[in-house]
Amino acid sequence: MQKKCITPLMLSTLHKLQANGIRLAIATGRSPMTVPLEEFPGVQFDVFITFNGSYCYDKDRVLFASPIPTEDIRTLRRNAAALGRPMCLATESRLAANGADADLADYCAIAKIPVPIAEDFDALAAYDIVDCDWSSDVCSSDLIGGRAEEYGRLMQDVHGAKIAAWWDRAMDIIPTAGGKGTGIAHVLAAYGIDKADAMAFGDGNNDLEMFGAVGTGVAMANGSDALKAAATDICGACAEDGIYHYCVEHGLIEA
Repeated sequence: MQKKCITPLMLSTLHKLQANGIRLAIATGRSPMTVPLEEFPGVQFDVFITFNGSYCYDKDRVLFASPIPTEDIRTLRRNAAALGRPMCLATESRLAANGADADLADYCAIAKIPVPIAEDFDALAAYDIVDCDWSSDVCSSDLIGGRAEEYGRLMQDVHGAKIAAWWDRAMDIIPTAGGKGTGIAHVLAAYGIDKADAMAFGDGNNDLEMFGAVGTGVAMANGSDALKAAATDICGACAEDGIYHYCVEHGLIEA
């Protein structure tokens, strides 16, 4: 997995966009408590689209929230246990896991946190949950068929949740009514912004729905083939400050 970091030029791009009156939203699969704001010094995001669009908010209000039904949490827990995999539940204020393995530990490490094993996991699982992470034993992009089979076993008899995966060793399970596209649609409605006037940049398959919710979806050169196929346009890779060059070339900011 390619390590990503925010470059000085990317930070400058965000500052310039905001100075030009463009609202900034960060769309992520992370929970609100693990959004890495420290990596964006001086940037004031207008909106946070978290849990892959299932929990969206600004500094004043919650714009959209959609939990996974409690019965589906119970089913997911049984299915994950049958597969011998731990799961991590997430609310807007905390994370809680019922165990750990190497895949889940590496997944949490991306957010720079240990696996949050919780003694009160059973109690938390009795409530509606916004997001659920489940670690998979699929470690190679060559096992696409195997991944599909794993997904099916995990989601058996689950009716109010779906998978939003961006990494081949783990998956996010979010409410059926959630998704980045749904979250963005609610955000645009709250701010009175037309879809045609919204633009999104992305690089993973969990950005596919997001591209359907905006007028211009720009895929990074390092993005997935599926996302590039669905994109309105393609810009340079993250490591090459692709967003900066795209914004300059399209007159959104000055060099």
